Amino acid sequence: MDIFWIAVAFGFGLLCRHIGLPSLVGFLLSGFAMSAYGYETVPIIEYFAHIGILLLLFTVGLKIRIRSILGPQILGVSLIHLIISAIIMGPVLVTFSGLTLGHALPLAIALGLSSTVVAAKILDAKKELRAFHGRIAIGILIIQDLAAVGILSVMSDHSPSPYSVALIALPLTRPLLYKILDLSGHDELLVLFGLVLALVLGGIAFDLLGLSSELGALVMGALLAGHKSSKELADAMWGLREIFLIVFFLQIGLIGVPDWSTFIIVFCLLLFLPIKAALFFFILLRFRMRARSSFLACLSLASYSEFGLVVVHLGAESGWLGPEWVVLTAVTVALSFVIVAPLNRVAHIIYQRHETFLCQFEIAAKHSDDEPISLGSAHILIMGMGRVGTSAYDFLTNRNERVVGLDSDLDKVEHQLRGGRRVLYADAEDPGFWNKLRLDGIRAVLLAMPDLEAKELATTQLRHTGYKGLIATTAMFPEQAKSIRELGCDLTPNYHHEIGVGIAEHTWEALYPEGRSQNSSPK
Repeated sequence: MDIFWIAVAFGFGLLCRHIGLPSLVGFLLSGFAMSAYGYETVPIIEYFAHIGILLLLFTVGLKIRIRSILGPQILGVSLIHLIISAIIMGPVLVTFSGLTLGHALPLAIALGLSSTVVAAKILDAKKELRAFHGRIAIGILIIQDLAAVGILSVMSDHSPSPYSVALIALPLTRPLLYKILDLSGHDELLVLFGLVLALVLGGIAFDLLGLSSELGALVMGALLAGHKSSKELADAMWGLREIFLIVFFLQIGLIGVPDWSTFIIVFCLLLFLPIKAALFFFILLRFRMRARSSFLACLSLASYSEFGLVVVHLGAESGWLGPEWVVLTAVTVALSFVIVAPLNRVAHIIYQRHETFLCQFEIAAKHSDDEPISLGSAHILIMGMGRVGTSAYDFLTNRNERVVGLDSDLDKVEHQLRGGRRVLYADAEDPGFWNKLRLDGIRAVLLAMPDLEAKELATTQLRHTGYKGLIATTAMFPEQAKSIRELGCDLTPNYHHEIGVGIAEHTWEALYPEGRSQNSSPK
């Protein structure tokens, strides 16, 4: 295969992006195309693909809080969904595949799992890992991964090592890991430290203890989630992660294409995807979540899991599944990616169109993710309290402006409150939030979210609610500025230009702290 796959993956990825599909769909298609021409996966491809999964889960772990998975919403939803999935899929598999109930149940549970790789990549790309629905989805995926580890342990008759109990002491190593992260600086040592944690301590060490290396990478990332440099570490490893993930999606396509007779089974399994998503939606609602959060979470969890491939592969090696099941399951999992990824790309738009219908299923109770509706006496609103939003907040408050900030990341909200800033939890992409928000005293809204789609949706919702004040945001490229201006945004300065102006302004103030006349010149 040499390096021919790089050109093929790039070509299909570019084509899919051009027609509005995620690039990962193109990488999957490139694998199917190469498989159709006789190419097969090789050990080095499988090795690199595994590295991609570990790096992705490690960076996901860097962005979550461990205590967020301990709530009843996550544990209850995960377990109830897996039980119902097994009850539905078990008899179906027994009837149509000829499997015994003992063999069909592990496969049914495996089909109830959702793809950690796809969900994490989708949420990360949309900057929603720390949004309420993103944290719920990731927490459910962690519980599912633990269930998958249990299934594999039972099927393989391989129990975790007795020494695995030592992992209980892992939280005690956090101060040491924090210190090493501080000493690693900001360059190549930072990346190498991330690789050691993800691939060695999280991957190899957990494997040696009889546990999932994927779970290990996630846990090692989560141990560093509270460090001030965790985001910098995740950003530093972004390029490596993306390259190796291309190999993962390519590998799935290279597993093979089934003959026409097996496509009937594939089609039937794909019909279960809406049922799977609907189950998540209604179970989440019963745990007092709002329709919007339930819908966004269930859509990100609608695909089949790569762990299903592992279960089927082990079943084929054990002899209770035929080899055709490996190819069949691979195509089913891959096609679920192709279906779910584009839907998640427009998830907010889909919800907006069907909001009235979906909201009627909410239960009459106070929801844990209700956003604030009062902005008090503030007359400037900043959406997104990252580095840009924080700088804007400080600049305006230093000039005696009354400012309030909103953010969908509870970690950021807590951090900003500790810093003495008035910041509330909210999500700019929630149309229901904008309808409830009172903007009577607001004269200007600054959109400081990093995602262009979030800015466009917020601008649209603001104008839709009748807001007549000033809307401002930055744009990375001219075409982005044009797009958001057409939706009603008033100011769209170039992001890089503003950085240059800011540096020049600080330099000017340092050179001339007392100011100077316009016509004077430096001596």
